[in-house]
Amino acid sequence: MTTKLAPAQIFLDGKVELRPGDCRDVIRAMPDDSIDSVVTDPPYALVSIQKRFGKEGSAPTRDGDVYSRSSAGFMGKQWDTGETAFAVEFWAEVFRVLKPGGHVVAFSGTRTYHRMTVAIEDAGFEIRDQLAWVYGSGFPKSHDVSKAIDKHFGAEREKVRVDASKLGNPPNLVGGAIKGDDRPWRLEALERGYHEKAGDEAATPQAAEWQGWGTALKPAWEPICLARKPLIGTVAANVLEHGTGALNIDGCRVGDEERFNPSASSNDIYGQFKGDESGGRATTGRWPANIAHDGSDEVLAGFPDSKAGTETTARGTGGIWSDVSNSPCGPQYGDSGSAARFFYTAKADKLDRIGSKHPTVKPVVLMQWLVRLVTPKGGLVLDPFAGSGSTGEAAWREGMRCILIEREEEYQSDIAERLRLADKGPATRRAKAIKQVANDNLPLFSTGAA
Repeated sequence: MTTKLAPAQIFLDGKVELRPGDCRDVIRAMPDDSIDSVVTDPPYALVSIQKRFGKEGSAPTRDGDVYSRSSAGFMGKQWDTGETAFAVEFWAEVFRVLKPGGHVVAFSGTRTYHRMTVAIEDAGFEIRDQLAWVYGSGFPKSHDVSKAIDKHFGAEREKVRVDASKLGNPPNLVGGAIKGDDRPWRLEALERGYHEKAGDEAATPQAAEWQGWGTALKPAWEPICLARKPLIGTVAANVLEHGTGALNIDGCRVGDEERFNPSASSNDIYGQFKGDESGGRATTGRWPANIAHDGSDEVLAGFPDSKAGTETTARGTGGIWSDVSNSPCGPQYGDSGSAARFFYTAKADKLDRIGSKHPTVKPVVLMQWLVRLVTPKGGLVLDPFAGSGSTGEAAWREGMRCILIEREEEYQSDIAERLRLADKGPATRRAKAIKQVANDNLPLFSTGAA
């Protein structure tokens, strides 16, 4: 039975298409060998199987299907499941529409990366590398074991008062008016000047023994799978025939952050590296690594300060930061300072979100870097899990074309708004973002996944 597909919406002079619907149905209707690259952020399926199926109304599993996860997922979102991203059948369809040598760049979560990557490999792809996006703004989602033990025994801890001024204002507190805050305790605390909460002092000896124990580490990075559809013949033959199979190393070098964007009406938000306007980028900067970070103090503190040596160092002989065999270790790049000299971008802020309520928006600059890395000039990018549409905007800003697929109607409207504003300049985007944050209690930063 053929699924009837909704008509595509066209944006940015035909450069970006939004195809509404289930990505499995949409991709099945696409021709073989028609896509140059896939850059996407699938659902991570982060909620445990026990939580997914251990409550009333949870969807049942199918016999032998470990990927049938369709209960409430990340931040309560029903779409946070592994039924697609962990399925070999889905990636086999992606394999079919990619040109030979075409790359897949797919984000995942640290707990579920293996499920997605094995499915990609089993569909016929070569796993070429694992990239990492490292950030310092993750928030620990840990269970306090000591408090849980007190609760188990029905013991209440002594209450302590927290001055309301230390709670901060609700994100949607504007002009003294508060709309739709889902934390009434916060409003009450603001009114009376303080908030009461259970103190840190254990109420039972059993709880005291487990003081300081939790159940999770702070999330600080997301793994990204880099895979490639097998070449036909040699790399040279495949590149000449299909335009795919290689990585744009010079276009993604790190160290020259000046940007030029011929597509935008103003160039102070996003854009390409300078050099693109003259037919290519000068080969300056460091060879791109398989790690990107957000530039936060916490991330930089994890890398030692260093001054690159001047001696000639070959790979494999102790030259940790050497980029090219038998070349100096770094003075030609001006490499003194932190060893965290990788591509960096902060987490998605309100300008990246453009009013979207999607919980896992990725920064446009990061998506540009990834699109540029794996897509030939003017190529066609596919994002089966479009979310807020940042891949589409990134592809357009890099001079590429893009097909976005999104099933959820609320995010389809977010994508349309993003693409409508993509060429309107920073002032218009900023005004829209600030207005939406004020009205809808949006967070300023992404929480992790998509």
